[in-house]
Amino acid sequence: MTTLKSKLHDDLNAAIKERDELRSSTLRLTLTAITKEEVSGKEKRELSDDEVLKVITKEAKKRREAAEAFAQGGRTESAEREKAEGELLATYLPKQMSDEELERIVAQAVQEAKAAGVEGPRAMGAVMKIVNPKVAGQAEGGRVAAVVKRLLAG
Repeated sequence: MTTLKSKLHDDLNAAIKERDELRSSTLRLTLTAITKEEVSGKEKRELSDDEVLKVITKEAKKRREAAEAFAQGGRTESAEREKAEGELLATYLPKQMSDEELERIVAQAVQEAKAAGVEGPRAMGAVMKIVNPKVAGQAEGGRVAAVVKRLLAG
């Protein structure tokens, strides 16, 4: 079975051969981030595919935030580049959940929390605990929190 990390390496080699500068530099930076994560603890270890996904998610989020910052600063070219890198990284991530699907899961969690006697804004933590494992990797934390807040305020 091919690990996600080895797929990234294979894709990097292909990108280098194809002289695809955007892909090769993005994958190089991502693999560096993965390696950094692997040596960050007390001893070097191999990351699981789930951990690699977390690194890719973090890298993609950095690109999105940088793209927004560059766009606001009027640096269109840099913004486009960051956006393209973010989109490339997104191809390695699980498909993002639709708003409708996310809302349905959150609404269900709000009902569960209510049944357990927790409601209103105080229920935020309880609802997030129920929702997070169900949406892991398929919806960003900020997006989830916004829906939870909205439905709890409901």
